[in-house]
Amino acid sequence: MSEESRVALVTGAGRGIGAAVALRLSASGYRVALTARSADELDQVAASAPGQAFCIPADLTEPEAADRVFAAVEGAFGPVDVLVANAGAAMSAPVHKTSDRDWARMLDLNLTAPFRCIRRAVPSMKERGYGRIVVIASVAAKRGEPYISAYVASKHGVLGLVRAAAAELAKTGITVNAICPAYVDTPMTDASIANVVSRTGRDEASVREYFAGQQPTGRLITVDEVATAVQFCLDSPSVTGQGIDVDGGAVQS
Repeated sequence: MSEESRVALVTGAGRGIGAAVALRLSASGYRVALTARSADELDQVAASAPGQAFCIPADLTEPEAADRVFAAVEGAFGPVDVLVANAGAAMSAPVHKTSDRDWARMLDLNLTAPFRCIRRAVPSMKERGYGRIVVIASVAAKRGEPYISAYVASKHGVLGLVRAAAAELAKTGITVNAICPAYVDTPMTDASIANVVSRTGRDEASVREYFAGQQPTGRLITVDEVATAVQFCLDSPSVTGQGIDVDGGAVQS
């Protein structure tokens, strides 16, 4: 099957990592379906795609959203060959101040939504004997971090999901991997920086420098670097069950 005939679904594709991955896959010849909550952002990404792009606005925390998105893609392009589960969010609070609502929101978006997408993708992939599933996790999937207990728990959970699914599907032609970036130069990191500024009164430049310094390379990861790691997973049939660090050397494994 050539890339020109393959269908890729990218979640959280309206900006940041998701947009970069969608544009990379479109440039490689994939027919790309984009989903996120913001229709305007999706339209902007689709307008920049060099190939066929199809937008499905959706909130993947809704229980039936994954089924609706996949049905829409199948109707427009056919079965999904590549799933890049990128949609996610972060929040920070001391563990004793993390509310049930905060906890549930992190698990719903960062763990349950990818699970539902994987569950929906697998049957047709198994029928065709081919599939690539990549979840955008985080270095927080591999180590504890202060003040982000709900986020860390959700990312540890999604890495466990990836490993279990990969072991189960190893003989089917389907690979399942996670990309584990450190701080990436995205709107989500901008929001984290703004949150620190508002809570501490520190100036934005010094906070951004602090975030950059969390990587041994001394800079934020770029979205294109994450997209390159995703492409590696798609091109590597013997790479499965891995949490691939894209973190400037922050976690050595």
